[in-house]
Amino acid sequence: MDYLQLFLGLVLLVVGGEFLVRSSVALSFKLHLSKMVIGLTVVSFATSAPELLVSLQAALTGFSDIALGNVIGSNIANIGLVLGITAIISPLAIDKDFYKMNWPVMMILSVGLYFILKSGMQISRSEGVALLLMLFVYLWVLIKRAKKERVTVPVNDDIDEGLSKASNFKIIVWLLIGGVALYAGSEFLVTGAVSLAEGFGVSERVIAVTMIAVGTSIPELAASVIAALKKEKAISLGNLIGSNIFNISSVLGITAIIQPIAVKSTEVLTNDIFWMIGFSAVLIPLAFLPKQFELGRKRGIVLVGAYAIFIGITVLS
Repeated sequence: MDYLQLFLGLVLLVVGGEFLVRSSVALSFKLHLSKMVIGLTVVSFATSAPELLVSLQAALTGFSDIALGNVIGSNIANIGLVLGITAIISPLAIDKDFYKMNWPVMMILSVGLYFILKSGMQISRSEGVALLLMLFVYLWVLIKRAKKERVTVPVNDDIDEGLSKASNFKIIVWLLIGGVALYAGSEFLVTGAVSLAEGFGVSERVIAVTMIAVGTSIPELAASVIAALKKEKAISLGNLIGSNIFNISSVLGITAIIQPIAVKSTEVLTNDIFWMIGFSAVLIPLAFLPKQFELGRKRGIVLVGAYAIFIGITVLS
């Protein structure tokens, strides 16, 4: 039964990723916004929904290690596993906005989360409000900049021309199908993965930063891989950076407002969060050295290898 849930979850997540990318490209035509902006908002919010539901449920039931580990582990998986695999499939071009705005915001939130947890050993309601406000400011600046640089998205750059003629009704239906499929797929995958992990006697924290984190990152993996295969590389990279920003600011922010999140395992502060910060920080040297503005296959292999080391150390310890 556990294996059936895992398989069904994967199928639903791939289907959801397909519909989500399709609706995102159609939206970029309708709104005349860049595909990077669409990836950082619409796709990121939808694929972060599983993390929000898992973390909220965990915090409300007293398993704050799962709430924290889910987000920290998902952010690590988004870069090490998802971005790594996506780069291996198809080299990713890096936009200047990546290091001028999106990466700095992700780093500020990552380092800020460490100091929030270190100072009070919890995320309080007021700190949750602050995280959520940071997201609103970021999105406001993002949309404002996009409107200033508004250009019509070209039809002839490997994008399905039919999407430019999609009706608003179709786009909404695609978004709903994508969101529901991603949610249901994540539920099946996480349930099956947790059941299997518990059979091996693994702790809640380890389950959260490995099995659950990978499970809730599968939507990002499905959406990003499909986007990369379709040459929608801006959506693929924007989705991952946006998801990490959403995970910290909205998932932990909303969860903490409803139920403050306490640090129960010291390993969260002594090990897990440093891996998250490290994976975020290493994107800059990978982006510039030696060939600039591209994440190629070799760098993708480095990221996946580093993620495998993280999993190995976490499980063995």
